[in-house]
Amino acid sequence: MAKHDIEILYQDEHLLAINKPPGVSVTADRSGKADLLQLLSAQVHSTEPLRLIHRLDKETSGAMVLAKDRETQSNLSRAFAKRQVQKTYLALVCGFIDAPQGRIKVRLARSRKDPRKMHIDPRRGKEAVTEYQLLADFGIMALLAVRPQTGRTHQIRMHMAHVGLPLAIDPLYGSGKSIKLSDFKKKYRPKGPRDEFEESPLIDRLTLHSYCLELPETETTEARILIARPERKFAAAIKMLAKHGPQSHEAFLQPDLLEILMTGQSLPVL
Repeated sequence: MAKHDIEILYQDEHLLAINKPPGVSVTADRSGKADLLQLLSAQVHSTEPLRLIHRLDKETSGAMVLAKDRETQSNLSRAFAKRQVQKTYLALVCGFIDAPQGRIKVRLARSRKDPRKMHIDPRRGKEAVTEYQLLADFGIMALLAVRPQTGRTHQIRMHMAHVGLPLAIDPLYGSGKSIKLSDFKKKYRPKGPRDEFEESPLIDRLTLHSYCLELPETETTEARILIARPERKFAAAIKMLAKHGPQSHEAFLQPDLLEILMTGQSLPVL
C-alpha cells in the first residue's frame, strides 16, 4: 500500500470495505479537495464506478463499505435501511459516567436555526435509538463503544451531548478544543523551548471512529464482520490517556481491551 493510499479492509468483485481517514469528505464539498470516491477511483480498479451505500461525517474515521455494482448497492442499502447492519463506534467523550451502559431514545430533527445541526424534537423528530457501553474511564474522559440502532444524521453526536457525555472534540455539539498531553499528564515538561508554546495536539478532530460493521448475507455478498483499527491520532490519544490519565491502565474494564482495540479484534461482551 502506498503511503497515502486509503487502507482497504476487504474487497471482492462486488464489495469494497475501507478504513476511511479523517478529513476526507464522502461527497464533494466547498474545500475543493478530492472526495472519497475520487480518491478511491484512482486507487482501486473497478469495472464500474464505485457506489456509496452509507456515509460517515468528514472528520469521522473508520469502517465504511462501498459497492462495485448497482445490485450490491441496492442490496446493502436495503440492509442498512432495515437495520440489519450492526454498527459499533468508538467515542471518546467528556462527562461523568454513572453506569457502565445506557440506552438513549430521543427523536431528532434538523435544526431550523442552523441547518448544519440536528436538535431534539419530541414531536416532529424521527425516532433515534443509541446504545452505549463503557470501555474505559480515564477520569477526565471516557471511551465508549456506541451502537446506533437507527441511522439519523449526527445521531451519536447529538445523543451523547444530550445525556451530558459530548464527544471530547465536537465543534458543533460540544468543544472544538484539541486534546493535548499537557491537559492530563502530571508534571508535563515540554521537550524543547518551542514545545512550550507550540505543543502538538494528540488529536484535533472529531473523537468518533467507526470500529466495526457486521454485514448480513445478501444475494451478492456474504455475511462479514469488518473491523477498522483506530487511526494514528485517535489511537495516540487513547494510549496516552491509558498511560498518563488519572486512572492509568486501571481505566479499562478488562485489562486486555487496549490491545484488542489497537490490533483490531472483536470487542468482548462486558
